[in-house]
Amino acid sequence: MKDKKTNTRLARIFKWVGRVLIVQLILINISAAFHGYRFTHYYDDDKIRNQRSSQGKPFLRTWRLMTGRKLAKSLIQYYPGIPYDTVQLTTSKGLKLEAWYIKADSAKGTVILFHGLNSNKGNVLGEAYEFLSWGYNTMLVDLRAHGNSEGNVNTIGYKESEEVKLAYDFISKKEERNIVLWGMSLGAVIISKAMWQYDLQPQKIILEMPFNRLQDHISARARISGFPGEPFGFFVTFWAGLEQGYWGYGHNTAKYARKIGCPVLLQWGNADEYVLKNETDKIFRAIGTARKQLMVYEGAGHGHLLAANEQKWQTSVNEFLK
Repeated sequence: MKDKKTNTRLARIFKWVGRVLIVQLILINISAAFHGYRFTHYYDDDKIRNQRSSQGKPFLRTWRLMTGRKLAKSLIQYYPGIPYDTVQLTTSKGLKLEAWYIKADSAKGTVILFHGLNSNKGNVLGEAYEFLSWGYNTMLVDLRAHGNSEGNVNTIGYKESEEVKLAYDFISKKEERNIVLWGMSLGAVIISKAMWQYDLQPQKIILEMPFNRLQDHISARARISGFPGEPFGFFVTFWAGLEQGYWGYGHNTAKYARKIGCPVLLQWGNADEYVLKNETDKIFRAIGTARKQLMVYEGAGHGHLLAANEQKWQTSVNEFLK
């Protein structure tokens, strides 16, 4: 009789625990779906752009913890101080993208520059000026949902590879044979994916601090925000990809890098909290050419490596181009 009561009690406990776990799993997925949506949508709204911290408001803090914070579309604050042409590119879905084309005297070639997530082409003018000083034309592109380009949805690099092809084709039609692609963070990821997806043939590419897997990047953002990186990264990767129509776990820069056949300069700062050393090592090992270099910047974080160490950047990039 005692055994029967004990078994009944255990069965009730297991059912209760099972129900609690199911409820928790549902809540985690609801939260992850919200975060995936917030992470991929930008709002062109000054109220969101100027919103203050919810410190001291427990409900808002809890709500943002559960659903994520709305992100404002980046605004261009810096414009070229030299003559430039404004170029329009159009995606297959009809989105109008804006780019700047700046000519150099007696150009050696053209460098196409791609910015990072939630940034814009105005923020990579520093790098563009360096390439101009070395005699290269430059083209600076606003990715979809960034700067002056149309759209309010980004796919964290999955569909933005089309921007690379559009810019590459624009320069190719000018009968330019020496095309160099430069990108930082997200910009480096989309260059790698475009090489894999469209079989582009630039002369050289420069990749600065690309993340490896989408899950790695989302986990890093969680870590830096005070969340445990996992299982947050796992669930948000699933929902972010599902909401944008792709398999998030397959979005992998090392996989894309295998098809790169031209010379590559991969650059990374060893104080980068968003992109870890093991990610950088995986990407570098995967690059499908022996003509590759890895340059590590001591003490540099996830930002402009040119600003972190101007002399080293100028030397390493200039020597690579030569």
